[in-house]
Amino acid sequence: MKISKEGLTDGAYALGWAALKHLPEPVARGLFDQLADFTWRRRGKGVLRLEANLRRVRPELDEAGIRALSRAGMRSYLRYWKESFRLPVYSTARLAEDCQVKGRERLDEAIAAGRGAVVALPHMGNWDLAGAWVAAVAGHPFTTVAERLKPESLFDRFVAYREGLGMEVLPLTGGQVSVIGTLARRLRAGKLVCLVGDRDLSEAGLPVDFFGETTRMPAGPAALALRTGAALFPVTLWYDGTVMRGEIHPEVLPPEEGDQKERTSAMTQTMADIWAEGIREHPEDWHMLQRFWLADLEVKR
Repeated sequence: MKISKEGLTDGAYALGWAALKHLPEPVARGLFDQLADFTWRRRGKGVLRLEANLRRVRPELDEAGIRALSRAGMRSYLRYWKESFRLPVYSTARLAEDCQVKGRERLDEAIAAGRGAVVALPHMGNWDLAGAWVAAVAGHPFTTVAERLKPESLFDRFVAYREGLGMEVLPLTGGQVSVIGTLARRLRAGKLVCLVGDRDLSEAGLPVDFFGETTRMPAGPAALALRTGAALFPVTLWYDGTVMRGEIHPEVLPPEEGDQKERTSAMTQTMADIWAEGIREHPEDWHMLQRFWLADLEVKR
């Protein structure tokens, strides 16, 4: 019986969640570092795209510097997967030790005041580890959105995995309820919504300046905050030795003037500027292995 590529992918993830969580930490770390280096040396499409993106972030680096940075980037990216496969067995004490976040009081105060909060972050560090920390350590269960994957069984695995970490997961497409409507109801009830917001999956995002070039980012985080009165907090994440650190930045406040689209655009640009500063400081921890800037997307078309 021939097994499809999608079936092989689903089987590989199933094996990862079943087996890798039981490996001793040094063995798992060594295995994923070796896998990262092997992938980096092969210079496939993902690595080449990562290097193209990093040239925008660190234009002062020569090619040797970009190569060294992309190797560190692949190790960071594979660390994300190593941790993700092992997160289901992390204790609350382990989460508190491995994830240390500055600015937690900002989130606590917004939730305590009943305002609700939108936390928006780029593809930095390990957003699943950060989510598990928010739910288990900070004590704020939250709602998020997941891109629908193929095959459906793989998407179901990711939903079950994230729900096991304390998240309510809504499918971006193909669900039975309105995603935006459900998120707005959660915020009006004073709850927390967490969204990864640097990459536009709909091709209907808002144009922003990012490292001197134009890209699009989703309007959702800022639009939801405007619509519901919830606080909007940008977050950055990065690795520091064995610890992942994060910062919940000050609330992005709506401009006093302009229509809804103009205010949403201004808030999204403010988030983009904060994320850019975090990525500039920790470029190896920005896991962007896809085309990102409009100039690259137009070349692809």
